[in-house]
Amino acid sequence: MSPAGPRVAEAGRGTLRALKRTARAVGITRGRAAAARMVTERYALAVSGRTRVRPGGRILCYHSLGEPSYGVNDVSPARFRRQIDAALWAGYRFVPADVIAETGGTPHDLAITFDDACKSVLTVGAPILSALGLPWSLFVVSGWCEAIGTGRSDAYLSWREVEALATAGAQIGSHSVTHPNFGTLAPDQAADELARSRETIGRRLGIEPTSFAIPLGQSMNWSPAAHRLAGEAGYRTIYAQAEETRPAGTVARSFVTRFDDAIVFRGLLRGRFDAWEEWV
Repeated sequence: MSPAGPRVAEAGRGTLRALKRTARAVGITRGRAAAARMVTERYALAVSGRTRVRPGGRILCYHSLGEPSYGVNDVSPARFRRQIDAALWAGYRFVPADVIAETGGTPHDLAITFDDACKSVLTVGAPILSALGLPWSLFVVSGWCEAIGTGRSDAYLSWREVEALATAGAQIGSHSVTHPNFGTLAPDQAADELARSRETIGRRLGIEPTSFAIPLGQSMNWSPAAHRLAGEAGYRTIYAQAEETRPAGTVARSFVTRFDDAIVFRGLLRGRFDAWEEWV
């Protein structure tokens, strides 16, 4: 490197630090920048993206309903209800997720799933879906449920609450022990997350889940080794994210975000996000 090289490199780092300070000063954070990019991309695809004609059904993935701390994955209760009503009005039939996973379903089949077991699934989602007689699935992070009542966290459902939902008809699946990125886990860590979550759910609920939803959900968050280990742990169905980018052997879901108004939600049902991933 020439004598000027270190000075140029340091100047570049100084410029970057200055830009970051300026961004923070005007209220631009990494999270806000990511959210702005997400809403821009989803609107653009909803309006002008390519419609995908599907031979089968579509599985929707929600997280929280009216919990702003969940950021881009939080959908307001009113918007959630409007989305369900819009789908019913359009002639969609809601079926259990495993029907679509195992048979493919029909082009007018939809399934509803929730990740993480947020409190609002019990207080908001379940009453709406129960009143309409619609089936749905819940993917539980077992370690988060274990922490309820210990003073460490009360943001998620307790085992008693999960059991009540299961008794009422919700299908229960695993979402790991600690919600890690399986794309970077060592094989022994991945095996522990998969087996221990299934064992804990079985012990707590008397249900041995055969479905697993990949934490973070994208192609980079799963590996062939993790897929093999999931099968060895007893899982038959692995849920991922986008239709066209998901890892081999997984079942696609379509993530619903806080930005999905009527226009964006129609775009989602038409497959305009089937090649789009949430954080890439």
